[in-house]
Amino acid sequence: MSHFVVAAGGTGGHMVPASVVAHELIGRGHRVTLMTDARGLRFPGLFDGVPSRIVDSAVLSLKRPLSGLAAIWRGRKAAIAFLRAEGVTGVIGFGGYPSLPPLLAARALGKPTILHEQNAVFGRTNRLLARGATLIATSFQNTRRLSRTHELTGLPVRDAVRAIAGTPYPPTDGAIELLIVGGSQGATILSRVVPAAVALLPGEVRTRLHVVQQARTEDVEIVRTSYAEAGVAAHVDSYFADLPARLAAAHLVISRSGASTMAELAVAGRPAILVPFAAAMDDHQTANAEEFARAGGGPVLSEAAFTPPALAEAIISLLTVPGALQNAAAAAKSVGRPDAGARLATLAIGLT
Repeated sequence: MSHFVVAAGGTGGHMVPASVVAHELIGRGHRVTLMTDARGLRFPGLFDGVPSRIVDSAVLSLKRPLSGLAAIWRGRKAAIAFLRAEGVTGVIGFGGYPSLPPLLAARALGKPTILHEQNAVFGRTNRLLARGATLIATSFQNTRRLSRTHELTGLPVRDAVRAIAGTPYPPTDGAIELLIVGGSQGATILSRVVPAAVALLPGEVRTRLHVVQQARTEDVEIVRTSYAEAGVAAHVDSYFADLPARLAAAHLVISRSGASTMAELAVAGRPAILVPFAAAMDDHQTANAEEFARAGGGPVLSEAAFTPPALAEAIISLLTVPGALQNAAAAAKSVGRPDAGARLATLAIGLT
């Protein structure tokens, strides 16, 4: 039995894939410890039964370089002591600055390390660690700013999403389920543009729609009113605890293109109209969307091009051309990697 550390930053995009691999390793009889920051412990249910340790770390900033380096050094020192005392076999990093100290500790002790990159642009923390990593795993076929050899594994997704991969695409002869998600806090641009675009649709298209939209709390009532005025049935809320079930029921999704979102859309096999977040670091959301779009899973609209008329045209082309939704769904599924968690676990075990 080996003992692995999974190291991840405190956002859902880092913590979800880390939890999938952690439970995969535990299911194969190995020990796992999570190393993260305080934010990483705020995701209920992800790491049930997995021991965790908070490590000192910080963003390296030109404004406070010495304090950042000091925090990372303290985290590295504590991680070295833990890895030694617990006989840790190897460390798997999922990005974010809290993954830096455990990975530096593993390197200092000569222990195997795996870096997993979630986005289609190699992240800054991973760039700092790439030269000394034993293995690099990627989520996308083409990952920018990565010049060394790597393994394409995909991005691990939740069991509830992987279960959708085994279900057929919903029939399109009745109501059309349109799902709009904009991240954990929704997205104001989606709340503004999507209802206006839906109002521009021909009546025969509008009357078939049932909309489920995630919106910021302050936008919920405005969005609800907009759909009511357009005569469209809609369920609008700031959070959906049953989002995998909503995804399973969806015929078409309109969303941002964060790495986790792209992985879930592809594994589920759901066509989407993608609106990359323009301010994302290194414009990685646009890069994330490219593989999906090239395969035919749906169009990409930049924020500048994301207007009600342009979105209405994109919706009409998918909903009125015979077979368009089904073909896009099949194309989306063709780039899905539901076995990503299992593949990463196998790679980790193979390094020991």
